[in-house]
Amino acid sequence: MTASPFDHPFLSGLLGDDEIAPYFSAEADLRAMASFEAALARAEATHGLIPAEAARKITAACAGFSPDLASLRSATARDGVVIPDFIRQLRAEVGEEAAKSLHLGATSQDVIDTSLMIRLKAVVFLFAGRLSTIAGALDGLDRQFGHSRLMGHTRMQAAIPIAVSDRLDAWRAPLETCRDRLTEQSFPVQFGGAAGTLDKLGPQAAAVRAALAQELGLTDARQWQSGRLPIADIAGLFASISGSLGKIGQDIALLAQAGQEIEIAGGGTSSAMAHKQNPVAAETLVALARFNATALSGIHQSLVHEQERSGAAWTLEWLLLPQMTMATAASLRLAAELTGNIRRLGTA
Repeated sequence: MTASPFDHPFLSGLLGDDEIAPYFSAEADLRAMASFEAALARAEATHGLIPAEAARKITAACAGFSPDLASLRSATARDGVVIPDFIRQLRAEVGEEAAKSLHLGATSQDVIDTSLMIRLKAVVFLFAGRLSTIAGALDGLDRQFGHSRLMGHTRMQAAIPIAVSDRLDAWRAPLETCRDRLTEQSFPVQFGGAAGTLDKLGPQAAAVRAALAQELGLTDARQWQSGRLPIADIAGLFASISGSLGKIGQDIALLAQAGQEIEIAGGGTSSAMAHKQNPVAAETLVALARFNATALSGIHQSLVHEQERSGAAWTLEWLLLPQMTMATAASLRLAAELTGNIRRLGTA
């Protein structure tokens, strides 16, 4: 039993996503953190801040580093973040001499935020592909049923007849906009040091940060440790995706209620009424859209980062953003299944 429905033993069959969940595992987070430390060492060696041999040893150690999770857990309870103990263990791994060069000029937030950006960049790439798949399925439905008729509804009342193409256009356009926004989304490196000033790196600070970003495939940007727009922008985009898919789900559930204008394969069964074929995927799209809309307000609360770093607002992001990502993943998965299961849409 888990507290989250996204990795629950049976609820995850409906709400989980086996492709996206691993990006939010402890293993993936720790790998990305180690990647940050290795890339930072290489960037600093390139600019003469640490010896090249130290960078080589740090990179080699990070490649196979497997920290003691029990120690990380107890240390996080004490420190509020995982990085102090993570670095302590990694320093023991790289050896006494190279350890002096590890994590130079960085702070816990640099590692944690950059790990998140590394993983979100991969997730967003997958999301863009899924949106393209759904848009392609809607194109296929348009070719097959676009000239059929639907009763248009305004304010939940029958209005005038429309073509199926009209409804499909309303479904598809926001998805294409979201896909384009995903492909344009930037993923900035976070590197600010103790108070965002990179004071330990002196005049080399900007050059090291740029080299670090290039090493990690991220965007070079000024520190954003207390300016959380990168997080809010990504969360807002996720809410827009799930909301757009929720609109499709709501429309399909209403079409299924009327029963004359749509036929869907693969509906859910009822324990009490054997004749029923419930529009489970459509209903779940609505629930996930509402979940992300609710969670987004919490992300906007986390924009209020006091002074140079907030522990409270930062922790709120940890509670919300992974859940929003998983809700978006489930929405995309269910929408692809649902659009692929439509056997008839509209009337002749």
